[in-house]
Amino acid sequence: MYFQREGTLGNGWSPNNKSHLFRFISYPLFIIVILCKITLIDHRLNIPYVDLSFLDYIIAIGSIMIVSFWALWLPRRGYLISLVLLNFCLTSIMYSDLVYYRYFEDFITIPVLLQTGQLSSLGESITSLLQWNDLYFFIDWVIIIAYVIFKFIKRLRRNTRSHVHETRSTHRRREGVLHRFITGVLILVIGSVLTFAPIKYYSETWAKGVLESNWWNITLYNVTGILGFHGYDIYRYAQDHLGPEPTLPKEEMDAIKALFHQKSTQRSVQNETFGKYKNSNVVVVQVEAFMNFMIGKSINGKEITPNFNKLMKESMYFSNYYHQTGQGRTSDADFSSHSSLHPLPSGSVFVRYPDHQYDMLPTILKEYGYSPNVFHAYDSSFWNRTIMYNNMGYDRFFSKKDFTIDEPMGWSLSDNSFFKQSLDKMTSITQPFYSFLITLSSHHPYTIPKDKQGLDVGEFSDTIFGNYLQSIHYVDDALGKFTEQMKKEGLWDNTILVIYGDHDNSIKDKPYYEQFLGKSLNDLDMEQIMNQVPLLVHLPDGSQAGEYSDPSGQLDMTPSLLHLLGIPADSYHMLGNNLFVDQDRFVVLRSGAFTDSNVFYIPSPDGIFENGRCYDLNTRDTTTVVNCRVGFDQAKLQLRSSDQVIQYDLLRKWDDE
Repeated sequence: MYFQREGTLGNGWSPNNKSHLFRFISYPLFIIVILCKITLIDHRLNIPYVDLSFLDYIIAIGSIMIVSFWALWLPRRGYLISLVLLNFCLTSIMYSDLVYYRYFEDFITIPVLLQTGQLSSLGESITSLLQWNDLYFFIDWVIIIAYVIFKFIKRLRRNTRSHVHETRSTHRRREGVLHRFITGVLILVIGSVLTFAPIKYYSETWAKGVLESNWWNITLYNVTGILGFHGYDIYRYAQDHLGPEPTLPKEEMDAIKALFHQKSTQRSVQNETFGKYKNSNVVVVQVEAFMNFMIGKSINGKEITPNFNKLMKESMYFSNYYHQTGQGRTSDADFSSHSSLHPLPSGSVFVRYPDHQYDMLPTILKEYGYSPNVFHAYDSSFWNRTIMYNNMGYDRFFSKKDFTIDEPMGWSLSDNSFFKQSLDKMTSITQPFYSFLITLSSHHPYTIPKDKQGLDVGEFSDTIFGNYLQSIHYVDDALGKFTEQMKKEGLWDNTILVIYGDHDNSIKDKPYYEQFLGKSLNDLDMEQIMNQVPLLVHLPDGSQAGEYSDPSGQLDMTPSLLHLLGIPADSYHMLGNNLFVDQDRFVVLRSGAFTDSNVFYIPSPDGIFENGRCYDLNTRDTTTVVNCRVGFDQAKLQLRSSDQVIQYDLLRKWDDE
């Protein structure tokens, strides 16, 4: 006779043992699947100088254990469901990082997630960043879904069968719960050791200071891995926004004040241009994705920017002008140009700290009798503009609702109609006025209607690069009509006109630029191409016209305009240069790259100074990296000081002292 022992199956196999075996197989399988995806992510990101080492794999395995240990505490069904949901969640996060990186060359952070309301507006831009072989990330989902369907069908069939019900003793249930709890805790401990031991080793050797400085997310990723990066980002955000108000040590505060004092002293130099255009109107146009490499160039016998080229002959053209943006892109260009501070390394100041105090150009001009207004034919909530522009001191924000969408294009209104309607509104504003206009037609992915395309882009037809050239040619046409309308309205002779690009076009394929420019390009060439945007300043009397090749950047706009208008900038906290006095220039990019008239430094993703590259601008070849040491330290100090002013709301605290 066959006897079945209580608590066992007929073959003498304990249900507990069977459950343990299931977990013993499934949990390592889960780790392997996620580890494969992390490896694939790293391969697809293809970040220079960032390759997975043995310790990086250890960190990745440990990170997976940390985010999943709690699933082992659950009964079998809950455990299985949790692993499936974790798989979906982690895959979605990592893939979102990949798509985000393709556009921004950075990773998604908590501040970025606060801006997710903007994702619905990105639409076509996001679609253009997807690639068919991304499906590799989701192969296991097909297997999982098939398994779920199979189990569901099997359960339906069981309804017609009889079952042998087992009754576990209370002792066995408690034993199972205790075993699951101990296993989960053990996995957490092992995962923590595997994660934090290598990170500690990194932070004490080649990555010393990286976790404290937080100056580049790519460097953090190189230390922590993709999952560790998001864990650290959550910790960093909680540290910034939860708990008591953070304070800086007095010595750090004094160092920041000393830096601003030094910059103020450099800017305070006065010459014949100081106050020469006092009470002139100021019109500033921030052009979407307007880059410098195609200025003055032609394609198939036709100029790409004929109107801008014509305007250059009677204006000041700064040919070595850099955008200094970060993740905030257009909003960063806006912020840096008006505050003369750097944007944050993560997220947008407009979203993270719109209520903090800054020395903003519209606010300053308002104190001197100007009527400041901003024009942008898009939703007022995008980039949190309504709140930020109110804090910046604008009298009014003319957003999409204030424009007649009589010529729809791309994201909203065509630039031609936008310029015309904006100028119509300006004529009724009390003078002197400050008008800031933000264009849209040349936004990624650069789709311009066929009947608006005025270029024969030849070999670039049906490519995103060709589309980009078409969109810039269209915007240039709109700028030409805008300047002609200014002349007809009688504004040309009493207005300072400033035109600059906000950021690069996110097209980073070197072959496009080599083909367009007809020459091979090195890393320095590409770094400058992707960071240089044009700046044009037309003065009311047309004086000072010519090309200016000294380095400059978006932080320089506000102090330079204040100089022309005769407004002393000594008391304002700004880090930019004055473009209208003859002095040495130092320009720092958000990545930590910097340049002066002699060298250009490109930082390494690991943040180590010695691993970066220092270029001699005379030979355009690399030189010994020690030649960039002083500039590297100065750039770090400037970025850190700017970040601290923003995050700790120092200007308000200093005003209250």
